[in-house]
Amino acid sequence: MVDVHHQINAVSRTIGTRVLDAGEARVLTMSQAYDTDLEDLWDACTNIERLPRWFLPVSGELKPGGRYQFDGNAGGVVERCDPPRSFAVTWEMGGEVSWVQVRLSADPDGRSRFELEHVAHVRDEMWAQFGPGAVGIGWDGMLLGLSLHLSSGESMSTQEAQAWQVSEEGKQFTLAASEKWAAASIAAGTPEQAARAAQETVSKFYMGE
Repeated sequence: MVDVHHQINAVSRTIGTRVLDAGEARVLTMSQAYDTDLEDLWDACTNIERLPRWFLPVSGELKPGGRYQFDGNAGGVVERCDPPRSFAVTWEMGGEVSWVQVRLSADPDGRSRFELEHVAHVRDEMWAQFGPGAVGIGWDGMLLGLSLHLSSGESMSTQEAQAWQVSEEGKQFTLAASEKWAAASIAAGTPEQAARAAQETVSKFYMGE
């Protein structure tokens, strides 16, 4: 049983922009603190044998310059690695390239914080239709998987995760995450009506409606 309300509210979400060589890009940032030390959190995020327990099976070389591939999802190149504090990768999927950076730090209360930043060039029409939830909801699912793994040590197969996503509890999670991303979009300056329209569209997409 997942405490949907607790997990959704344990995550902070912000949206911004950044100017890259190819033009302006959208920046999604989210973070969550976990009851573990930095070394364990780093291992969970970078150990090729441990990643499938809470995210996806991965192949390749998880070192600077190495290529990786998540099963049925994105792949890319490890651009930088600074254990146990941060790493940066390209995120290549469907012919599109974006960039993901993960930063780990120690919170004053003794917990360890995971922060993910996803930088992507997004077409205006795509952003207007789906909003930040297009990728944000997926990352929320990833943080949930990490939370369950670190708290229990257990693993969930890809098939189990997919079945949960279309369960009533999974749908509640999707709707709650979508609402939070719409709120972050509004806070970043998107008109509320437009943000709520994108929220509805992306929620239906994730729930297969």
